[in-house]
Amino acid sequence: MVLEEQNIIDMYDKYVDKIYNFVYYRTHHKETAEDLTSLIFIKALENISNYKKGTNFNAWIYRIARNTIIDHYRTKREFKDIDDIWDLASSDDLSSKIDNKETLKKIEKYLNTLKSLQRDVIIMRIWDNLSFKEISKILNKSEGSLKMMLSRSRKELKENYLTILILLISIKHG
Repeated sequence: MVLEEQNIIDMYDKYVDKIYNFVYYRTHHKETAEDLTSLIFIKALENISNYKKGTNFNAWIYRIARNTIIDHYRTKREFKDIDDIWDLASSDDLSSKIDNKETLKKIEKYLNTLKSLQRDVIIMRIWDNLSFKEISKILNKSEGSLKMMLSRSRKELKENYLTILILLISIKHG
């Protein structure tokens, strides 16, 4: 299937913020998230001929995003530039940025007690607001197994699950 140029622009407009947020939550770095988001859409455009009409575009683009993030961490360098760490050149409100980073650290503390796949399911379901059907296509798992995984994750986190949920929602909407 070949998409018309306008359809591609419309899809970019529809998904760019979602994909950026998906990447940012996993990298916690503005410029990295911007770079990877651009790369994801370049990969999508280069592989648009592989997209099959009638399949879920949302799941297709998120799978590209997830694989791009995995590739990024496989190849990322071990040191960081001091300017990247502080990220002070941004015009964003510094106190808000510090609050978000502290909140993200709390969330990470809780989520790091889980397996990687469990974390991905929680983040995709709560933060990215994806349906179980979409998550199943991204991760190549059945909806039933994902629902069971989420239920088990909640039990593992016990009282911390509600805290994580509240923190994720506060950052997303704050």
